[in-house]
Amino acid sequence: MTQRIRIASRASIMATAQVTWLMGEITRTRPDVTPEFVPITTTGDRWTGPLAEVGGKAVFTSAVTRAVLDGRADLALHCSKDMPGDAPEPDGMVCLYPRRDDVHDVLVHRDGHKLDDLPPGTRIGTSAPRRIAQLTASHSHLALVPVRGNADTRLALAEDGEVVDAVILARAGLRRIGREAAATEILDMHRLMPALGAGQLAMQAREADQATLAIVTPLTDEAATQAATAERTLLRALAGHCHAPIAGHATVDARGDIRLAARVYAPDGSNVLDSDRTGRVPEDVGAAVAEDLISRGANEVLAASRRT
Repeated sequence: MTQRIRIASRASIMATAQVTWLMGEITRTRPDVTPEFVPITTTGDRWTGPLAEVGGKAVFTSAVTRAVLDGRADLALHCSKDMPGDAPEPDGMVCLYPRRDDVHDVLVHRDGHKLDDLPPGTRIGTSAPRRIAQLTASHSHLALVPVRGNADTRLALAEDGEVVDAVILARAGLRRIGREAAATEILDMHRLMPALGAGQLAMQAREADQATLAIVTPLTDEAATQAATAERTLLRALAGHCHAPIAGHATVDARGDIRLAARVYAPDGSNVLDSDRTGRVPEDVGAAVAEDLISRGANEVLAASRRT
């Protein structure tokens, strides 16, 4: 007897590509299961202004999660970096993580130029506080232009050249929509540290729904789960909100050591706090990095970002 699994996610091109990938993985590992896509249009998809004015990152995820909680879907699929860090997971929900994609940011310039070669006044499109803080500190001669929208929308802005000359996007996102070749330059993490949760998808299900968990648990990746847990622990400890300039990346080596490097920025990049810890328990590693950053003034730096 064929079993079905209903997957809720945003209705964007990116989200559709991600759901298509997950449906393929489910079909590959469980031929007896028929996956269905439940597209959800969120407040964030309709809003064109600053995210902070409509509830932060939760505008992208809460409606999708709600579809699982109220029974319209069995599984929610999110980009982990879109999941807010300043709110707890809903009661009765569990999060699972498949293998992680590339975490780097990329530059897309319509004339193929690289970041360090851009002349003064070049207009770079991005609304991410993390990117703005880092670029303001390292490339103050560039003009940062706030742009929002799906990856394909921002690519079109760079190609058109009327509003911006270039955009900064996630490499994983371009890969998922088949536009990775548009990247002019892959930006190394020393110049642009990625967002916590970059390149990571998150599958959310009801803890009591053993049938759904049995389908998706085989798709989880242990290293990705440990890295995501360390990063999410740090984000929650810092109450990371939608306009918090926080960056970080956790990795797991062959010995099972979890390393988490993270930075907290002033909005203008004038102050940077960094920490790096290694351990075997992801929650402990995330908490240790958070404790170190807080002891050095992270709460005060992040409070300033809330006032901007």
